Amino acid sequence: MIRRLGARRAAWLAAPLAAVLAGAWMAAPAAAKSASTATSFDYKGWDAYAGGADSSQYSSLDQVNTGNVGQLQVAWTFETGPGQSPHFNPLKLGDTLYLINGSKLIALDPATGQQKWAHDYAPASAASGARTGPGGGVRIGDRGMNSWQSPDGKDRRLYFLKNGMLTAVNADNGDVIPSFGTNGEVDIRTGLEPSKMPDRPLMTSNPGRIYKNTIIISLPAAAYDYASAPADIHAYDVLTGKLKWVFHTVPEKGEPGYDTWPAKDHDKVGGVHNWSEFTVDSNAGIAYIPTGTARYDFYGGNREGKNLFANSINAIDIATGKHLWSFQVVHHDLWDFDIPQSPKLMTIHKDGQDIPVLIQATKFGYIYVLDRRTGKPVWPVKEVPVPKSDVPGEKAWPTQPRPTWPEPFARQGVFTPEMINPYISAEDQAKVRELLKTARNEGLNTPPSLQGSISLPGHNGGANWGSSAVDPVKHYYFVVSKQMPTFDKLTLETDPAKLAAAEAAMPNGGGDVKPYKSNVDFMLQSNGLPAINPPWSLITGYDMDSGKKIWSLPDGEVTMLAEKGIHDTGSTAPRGGPVATGGGLVFVGTSSDRKVRARDEKTGKVLWEQQLDAASEGVPAVYEAGGKEYVVFAVGGDGLFPPKLGQPKPGPNRYVAFALPSGK
Repeated sequence: MIRRLGARRAAWLAAPLAAVLAGAWMAAPAAAKSASTATSFDYKGWDAYAGGADSSQYSSLDQVNTGNVGQLQVAWTFETGPGQSPHFNPLKLGDTLYLINGSKLIALDPATGQQKWAHDYAPASAASGARTGPGGGVRIGDRGMNSWQSPDGKDRRLYFLKNGMLTAVNADNGDVIPSFGTNGEVDIRTGLEPSKMPDRPLMTSNPGRIYKNTIIISLPAAAYDYASAPADIHAYDVLTGKLKWVFHTVPEKGEPGYDTWPAKDHDKVGGVHNWSEFTVDSNAGIAYIPTGTARYDFYGGNREGKNLFANSINAIDIATGKHLWSFQVVHHDLWDFDIPQSPKLMTIHKDGQDIPVLIQATKFGYIYVLDRRTGKPVWPVKEVPVPKSDVPGEKAWPTQPRPTWPEPFARQGVFTPEMINPYISAEDQAKVRELLKTARNEGLNTPPSLQGSISLPGHNGGANWGSSAVDPVKHYYFVVSKQMPTFDKLTLETDPAKLAAAEAAMPNGGGDVKPYKSNVDFMLQSNGLPAINPPWSLITGYDMDSGKKIWSLPDGEVTMLAEKGIHDTGSTAPRGGPVATGGGLVFVGTSSDRKVRARDEKTGKVLWEQQLDAASEGVPAVYEAGGKEYVVFAVGGDGLFPPKLGQPKPGPNRYVAFALPSGK
C-alpha cells in the first residue's frame, strides 16, 4: 500500500480481515504510534482550512459570546469580482489575511479588509507553457490553501494547487519560491505510473495538510467515469518539493487489500480519492484520511469485491508513510456514498475512561465513532443485510456496516407517499407518487437499477463538504445535514465513442459486463423545492461522552415559504459548514434564505442572524486582529442548485467580516 521512494516495498504488517472488528483493518496488532489525547493546535489561530490541520472547525476565542453576539455588525467587506462565487474562507498568518479568487492570491489587512497586494498566477500568454484548466484558464484550488513557516518565522510560505501543480509562494509578497520543485512547482502526477494517469491537468481543489516539514495531498480522480486514474496519497518535503512517500488507495499486487479488487487489468481500476479534506493529529504525527468511491460511482461490475480502501478512513504515520489502520464505512459502493468531510478528533469520557476518538459523519446520516489508536468502534457496529442488485454483471456486497450508536442525524429508509412535499403543485405530487410506485424503493442502500431506484437521503444528502465541527472542551459535536433524495436510473452507454472508451477501461468485468451510466435526478420539482417534505436541512448537536443528541433543529428556511408564514423548513441544499467557538456559539450560513446565524451550543437557539444578498459557502473563519474577534463568511451566488425560490439576483461575490462594535 505504501511506496517509499528509492525502494518498492509493502509497508504493511498484514492482519486477517476476519480478526478485526466490523471493518477495521490494522497493519499490526497495535499501532506503532499512539494517537494523542491532546492537540498542539493553537485554537486562537486560523492558519489552515477549517482552522488548522486538525480540521476541528473550532476557535477558543470568546470575546463574542452568548451574552453579546446579538451586537455583531459588519466590520468590513471585500468584493472579489465576477466569476465563480468564493468557496474558500481566508487564512490568517501573522498580520495578513489571505484569500483566493480565480487565478489570484489576495492579501488583506485582517482588521479592515483593505487589500495589501494581489498576485495573479495566470500566464501572460499561451506561450508561457503553463498548463491550463477548463476553458484555458489558470485557477487556484478553490477550496483553499496551506500555510507554513519556519520556527524563527522568517520563512513564511503558502501552498496551493494550480491546475494540478503544487505551488509554493512567499507569504510576504506572493512571489513563487524557485527552490521548491521546479521553479516553484511540483507536478502531483510525479510518482504515478504514466499508464494510470491521462496526460491532462488535475483539477483538484483539496489543498491537503501540512505536518512539520511534510505536505500531504491526494491526487484527484482524473475523470468521473470508468477511465479514472487511481488517486494515490502523496507526501512531499515542504522546502524542496521532493516526493517522500506514496500511499496506494487502490492496493497494488502484494499489498493487503489487493484481493478485494479484480486481479485482471488491475491498473484499469480508478477513483478512491480524498476529495474533501483530512485531519492531522499534530501531537502523534498521524494523518486520518477519508477516501471516496471507486469508479464508476453507480455501477461496479468492473470492480467486483469489497474494494478496499475506498470509502474508508485510513490512518497513516506521516513521518514514514506507514499504514496503521483503516475502517471502511461502505463496501463496494454503488451510491456515491464517499466520505465527504474530514474526521474530527476529540477525547471523550466513557465508562470511567478517557478515550481518544475519531468522529466521522457520512452522507447517509450515520456517525462512526472510532478509537483512533486502533480504528475499532467505540460503540458497536453491525453488518446488516442490504437489498441485492438486479443489474446484469453487478454483484452488490450483501451487507453494510451500521453504527448502533449515536442515533442518525438524517432521515433514512423508504420514501413513502406520506413524505411527499405538500408545498409542491398537485401535478408534481402526482408525478412523485407514481414514481414511488415504479421505482425500487427498499430503504437505505437500495442499489441503482434499470427501472430506477430511490436513494434516501441520497448522495448529496446527509453530511457533506465541511459540515461538522467540534467543541473539544465541552465534548460537543455539531453536524449540518441536508435531505435530498435521488432517483438513480442506469442505462447502457450508447454513444459509440464513449462506449468504446468505457469498455476499454473496464476489462475486469469480462465480456458479459457492459458499462452503464446513471442519470441522477435530485427530484427537485417545478418550483425548485425537493420532492420530500421538510425539514430539508438540520443542524444537530451531540454530547459525545454519551453519544446522545442534545438538540436537532431546522437549519434555515426558504424565503418564498417564510413570506407565507411557513417556517422551520430548513434551507434547501445548503453548502456551508459550522464553526464552534469558546464563546459557546455555533456559526453557520445557509443558502435558500441567504442568512448567517449564531446558535447557542447548548440549546441550538438562534441568538443572532444577518440577512445577506447571496448565499454563504464553506466554513466561516474566526480570528483575532488588533484585540478584536472577527467572523468571516464567503458570500456569492445561490448555492449548489440555483433555486427557483423567489430570490432576487444574488449580490456581488465577496467576503463579509462581522465583529462587535468598538468598545464592546
